Amino acid sequence: MKKLLFFFLLIPLLGAAQDKGTHFEHGLTWQQVKEKAMKENKYLLVDCFTTWCGPCKYMSSTIFPQEKVGAFFNKNFVNVKVQFDKTPGDNEEVKSWYADAEAIDKEFKVRAYPTFLIFSPKGELVHRIVGGGEADQFIARAEKALHPETQYYTLLKKYEAGKQSPEALKQLALIAGDMYDKENAGKLAAAYLDTQKDLYTKENLEFLARFTQSSKSKGFQLMLKDRQKVDAVLGKQKVNDVLGGIILQEEVYPYLKKPNVNLDSLVAIAKSKYPTVDISQQADLLQVQFYQGAGNWPKFQSAVLSYMRKYGKEANGGMLNSFAWSVFENCKDAECVAEALSWSKRSIEETQSKEPAFLDTYANLLYKIGKKEEAILAEQKAIALVSEKEKGPYQVTLDKMQKGEKTWVEK
Repeated sequence: MKKLLFFFLLIPLLGAAQDKGTHFEHGLTWQQVKEKAMKENKYLLVDCFTTWCGPCKYMSSTIFPQEKVGAFFNKNFVNVKVQFDKTPGDNEEVKSWYADAEAIDKEFKVRAYPTFLIFSPKGELVHRIVGGGEADQFIARAEKALHPETQYYTLLKKYEAGKQSPEALKQLALIAGDMYDKENAGKLAAAYLDTQKDLYTKENLEFLARFTQSSKSKGFQLMLKDRQKVDAVLGKQKVNDVLGGIILQEEVYPYLKKPNVNLDSLVAIAKSKYPTVDISQQADLLQVQFYQGAGNWPKFQSAVLSYMRKYGKEANGGMLNSFAWSVFENCKDAECVAEALSWSKRSIEETQSKEPAFLDTYANLLYKIGKKEEAILAEQKAIALVSEKEKGPYQVTLDKMQKGEKTWVEK
């Protein structure tokens, strides 16, 4: 009886603990959410996410449940999640938002996930955050939405209404770039550069490099013509990265969907057109991605091993995980799988074992090379990081491991 009484006493405490994180509205329509924000005189945060987005899952499982994050967002915002993709497993609430999600996407041009759209209490879009982040950083980014002097769309209206100082133009261009607002970023960057008498300062060249998007642009021609002068300020690799990306974008990418495309030939033509620009690393990475996308696994295996042996030290967690998973699913060669395991381990270390998808990849690779017990432990860690509704696929994998069944499909 004492144990039963203790359990009932715990219920209010458990409820309080669960309420410490960020509260997201449920059971309301888009119109009702906006009306609630207006009635409570709060800003409205719309979390635009997809089910396949790793950073979206990280925000949901790790950031929003934190007490300090909940305290900030619950005080200042009405919060709602909107799923932007459609899956067979969608529940009725998600389905009820399909039309509104499409309308929001069309009107506000969501181009990356997660994107957080922030509206004033009156329903006007005032700010946008693209990408997630750790708790303190994300709170600081959201704080800017609460003040007119740091709200992106409020500042943009001021720019469109009249002249701005060079520094204001520069800062607004940088913000526009972070918002994936390419059209306004280009206009603002050009307006800022027109105010500068000396483009060859380190600050201006770095700015120029960031906003150079075409071989016809001022930045591309300047870097190509005065390569040595720019190299002396920015370094050779920076110039190669900027120019090389544009060269591939214009000389190679448009032809990749043509039948019987010869990637090596396209790269050779691009190199001959711009002999002073070293595009080797970018071309090697393109090879990996091209064969990965085409499902040509023998060539993918050769390309990915070559790339990682040359440039693997520079790969980030996302790239390491992507390559490792493709190897797990599609490559039979034991040596290749062993190398992929080392990439996967690095991705785990870089994310401090907080990314469940990376742990899942690592567990599957361990299992494929016969390290069953280690694989099960890694998969259990992954399951512990996801919400209840996301556990399904992870649990299926864990069950197969425990039964000694293959977690991959033989090809």
